[in-house]
Amino acid sequence: MDSDIMTIKEVSAYLKITEKTAYRLTADGEIPGFKVGGAWRFRRQEIDAWINDRLKSNGTSD
Repeated sequence: MDSDIMTIKEVSAYLKITEKTAYRLTADGEIPGFKVGGAWRFRRQEIDAWINDRLKSNGTSD
């Protein structure tokens, strides 16, 4: 079953970046995420919105 909540490993695979980069971007507040018991979690909908915002700010559209 596809979950709306992703782990750091899943979000790094989704964005095609390393886990280390995902941790850094999240810690710097670049990627929207939240902690559960010390582990980062991400809502797929928020990640998709973040991607769309970055595309718009770069002058790229779908």
